[in-house]
Formats: sequence, structure tokens, C-alpha cells
Amino acid sequence: MTDNAADAAARLVVRLLDTDTWPAFARLVEANNGVWGGCWCMGFHVKVGKGRTSQQNRAEKERRVREGRTHAALVFEGDDCLGWCQFGSPAELPEIKSKRKYEKDLVALPGWRITCFFTGKGLRKRGVAHTALGGALAEIARQGGGTVEGYPEETDDRSVSGSFLHTGPMAAFEDHGFTRTRLISPHRWVVTLNVAPAGGSD
Repeated sequence: MTDNAADAAARLVVRLLDTDTWPAFARLVEANNGVWGGCWCMGFHVKVGKGRTSQQNRAEKERRVREGRTHAALVFEGDDCLGWCQFGSPAELPEIKSKRKYEKDLVALPGWRITCFFTGKGLRKRGVAHTALGGALAEIARQGGGTVEGYPEETDDRSVSGSFLHTGPMAAFEDHGFTRTRLISPHRWVVTLNVAPAGGSD
């Protein structure tokens, strides 16, 4: 992270997605075409392809928020939500990328998944993804910790548009201590981290 990005990140605050933060989350999604054309960050909960509208995704996302069945670390600067990192249990987030290859060599499900990141248009290069991931891991620790998986694409030797990196930047995961565990597509990795309970020991 550059010095300018670090200075910007110092002004960021993480808040969890809940009924209080839903309006700010919804404003950001609406300002960005529903996120990926109307997903509303539902794509890892259910299959959101043909036949589902943006309005359906919005309504279901809001219902899950009210019921406490969706989790995200939202990054705020003042009253504005700049982006987020979604996390949850495998039961809550079953629709991961490269799922067939992932399941082929699966030994045991993790306690938690980090499935997707989003930063609003014009708000990148400010440390939002890094801050969001740190917030998600802090909440996971508060809820008892456990094995956490992410599924980022590596970009070590190639240039990739940010729109294709919605499963998160590899650098952010590795900065937070994740290790590459196994390859599940030509460029997508399972990365893992064991998170100790908050207040506990490693």
C-alpha cells in the first residue's frame, strides 16, 4: 500500500452490514448499477443467472439482512459506504467460483468463507479491500474464529481488470497472512488462514 493509500485508509471505519447500515450499502449498490449488473451481492448465496431480476436480488438481500443471514464488513468514510468484503459460513455462501474443481479435492469445509469484495466506482486505490478484509477477520475472531478460506485470482504475471477480481485481490489476502492452499482454476486459488478467537491465544 502506498503512503497516500495508507493515509486514506487511516480515515476508513469498518461497520457490519445490518439494518442500520443497509441504507448506506443500498445507496452504494444503486450508484453502481446494482453491482455486476444487478447482483446486489447475492451471487454467492444463490445462483443469480438468467431468470432473476435486480429487484428480486435487492429484495432478497434486504430480507437476509433483516434476518441476520448475510454478513459483510462495510468500509465507511464519514457517512458514505465505499465498499465491502462479504463473509459467512459455507451454508450461507454455497455458490463459490470454480465449485466443481473445489469439491473434487475437498477434504473438509472451512468454518468461514470470504467470497467477494466490491469498491465503488472512482473509490479504488484507497485501501478499501484491505480494510474490509481486516474488518471481516476481526468479526470472525469475535464470533469464535476458525479456518477461513478465500478464493482470489492471482495476477502475478498478468494484467487483469479490477472488474474480474471480485473474489478479492491476492495481495490483500497474503498481507493478512493467508497462504495459498490449492489451485482450482488456471489462476484461482484457495487461500486459508486459521483465525484465533478474539481474546484467545494462537
